[in-house]
Amino acid sequence: MKDIFQKCREFTIAKDLANKGIYPYFKALESEQAPEVTIGGKKYIMFGSNNYLGLANDPRMKQAAREAIDKYGTGVAGSRFLNGNTVLHEELERKLAKFKEREAALVYATGYQMNLGVISALAGKGDVVIVDKLDHASILDGCKLSGAEIKRFKHNDMKSLEKVISQIGPEKGKLVIVDGVFSMEGDIAPLPEIVKICKKHGARLIVDDAHATGVMGERGKGTCEHFGLKSADVDLIVGTCSKSFASVGGFAVGDADVIHYIQHMSRSMIFSAALPPSCVASISKAIDIIETEPERIKRLWENSNYLLESFKKMGCNTGHTKSPIIPILIGDNEKTFMLWRALFENGIFTNPVVSPAVPPKRTLMRVVVTASHNKEHLDRALDVFENYYKKIVKKRSSSLI
Repeated sequence: MKDIFQKCREFTIAKDLANKGIYPYFKALESEQAPEVTIGGKKYIMFGSNNYLGLANDPRMKQAAREAIDKYGTGVAGSRFLNGNTVLHEELERKLAKFKEREAALVYATGYQMNLGVISALAGKGDVVIVDKLDHASILDGCKLSGAEIKRFKHNDMKSLEKVISQIGPEKGKLVIVDGVFSMEGDIAPLPEIVKICKKHGARLIVDDAHATGVMGERGKGTCEHFGLKSADVDLIVGTCSKSFASVGGFAVGDADVIHYIQHMSRSMIFSAALPPSCVASISKAIDIIETEPERIKRLWENSNYLLESFKKMGCNTGHTKSPIIPILIGDNEKTFMLWRALFENGIFTNPVVSPAVPPKRTLMRVVVTASHNKEHLDRALDVFENYYKKIVKKRSSSLI
């Protein structure tokens, strides 16, 4: 008889990497998310965090969380439909809607749950969801859960989008979903063109601003502000609270009637406990800080541009990034893991991204700088990077493993 657990016993890839000393995942941090973190008693410059604005260890964020715990406890012990809704949740939703310049907002316990819930609530059998081939996994999973037909277009290729969407008849509902900023290579969806194509073909549009909120645009409003579009040009803007908002959770903003419908149809919200009050309060405080301290966004971009130009001078292939996400394209799993190990051994924490997460020839080292890094952090990391990039990527030695 077939044993469904047999594949677990045959799964050896991670163990093989660990035996070679190049397993890069599940590193246990012993400190808060800061420019430098502690792992195994050793300090590392953190270049692998999405804490873009450096708020995860801000004293005001901690204080807001503590005050919420004192008043509301550590959790709500239920769904928002039943006993888990607090005035903090509703206040945050009003603040999010105002921040994103839309009528209403809805908060989820995680960004992943948000995409599952929003997409499956809006699309169903007889509808078609059209996604960029490099959309986040949570978007693709939400599409699968919806039961709608799924069609993909080539990454950021507007001719491909036009071709795909023009082949769908008028009898089917059409929903286009794209990331505003793509999480691995940092490039941006050409939103003005996407908006035009959607309007031309009567399709609705969702933009996931997970990596754009707090980052893109002068005030950190996201992809729409970056392109000078009105938020209402996009039907729904969604995102996560685990990046610039430095907590956890997901959100959707849009027209009040649409948000109201999703609120009553989204299974991942209805059947999940609500976001803990401490998280809600810290997210709310993050929005306050972003709105009153725009210099954080400016500093983030100054650090990012300095790092990007330095990598280019080294001869690194940084792809088409237009954001603080800097990919160092390597194109080889083994070299990527070797470079990660060398950086880690020398106090630099980065994220190796290899196939099947990306195509084999697009393996990369994902580097993310934050507003709270200083020039000493950047220069120290660049010195290490340049040394081992030349040794490993440009002059590969098979004896390194």
